Amino acid sequence: MNRPGYAWPDPDRDYANGAFIPGAADYPARWAAKAAAFRAGLGTRAELDLAYGPGERERLDLFLPDGELRGVVVFVHGGYWHLFGKSDWSHLAAGPLARGWAVAMPGYPLAPEARLSGITGAIGRACAVVAGRVAGPMVVTGHSAGGHLAARMGCADQAVPVWRVVPISPLAELGPLMATAMNATLRVDEAEAAAESPARLALRDGVSAHVWVGAEERPAFLWQARVLAEEWACPWTADPGRHHFDVIDALEEPGSPLCQALVAGL
Repeated sequence: MNRPGYAWPDPDRDYANGAFIPGAADYPARWAAKAAAFRAGLGTRAELDLAYGPGERERLDLFLPDGELRGVVVFVHGGYWHLFGKSDWSHLAAGPLARGWAVAMPGYPLAPEARLSGITGAIGRACAVVAGRVAGPMVVTGHSAGGHLAARMGCADQAVPVWRVVPISPLAELGPLMATAMNATLRVDEAEAAAESPARLALRDGVSAHVWVGAEERPAFLWQARVLAEEWACPWTADPGRHHFDVIDALEEPGSPLCQALVAGL
């Protein structure tokens, strides 16, 4: 029986992360401050606002390791495709950089001005530009909506020169989002849900994948991660003690299991 005042099912509640994370409102300012300090500390190893397309937000930041280059990790930020920008996450490059990997962080056009299919196309163009600038294998990762976009780069309908994708807390099946209030901004319809849901698409031959999610995340995000892993027959990890906002913190730690999963086999 439903509890008084609780509407079930409630798609908006299913995907409301901040309502279930203590101090959620403090995270964006903390992310932005850490990112700015990190960029300032890199000096000439930070190449900022490199254009990959004509749009105002079609810019990327490229961070280079201090020493031998092993390849490049592309990190795609989240924010339900309509929030945040590339400059809020620079500090998450710390772990891969310490392991000898360059890190590219693309911005992208946001909804509602852009449809999800257009955002996918933008990230594909960003990855192509990165591949032309940085030698070695490319790993694409991303968080939440960025996890969706990272997963899309590994799909069979894409031609991105990627070796591995590691979607973090991905939105892999878009159908449930059509019932949320935010779909007034996203404008996902049946056709786009079919074309842009990684869980409905095949993983491209030759691309490996590992799905990552916080074990303390909303049930909907655990379901999203598991569905993608099952459809792609790839490993998935529910990171103990991590919720939707701190699961990405492990990218700052070169020895973390998440950083190890990024470059496994490469």
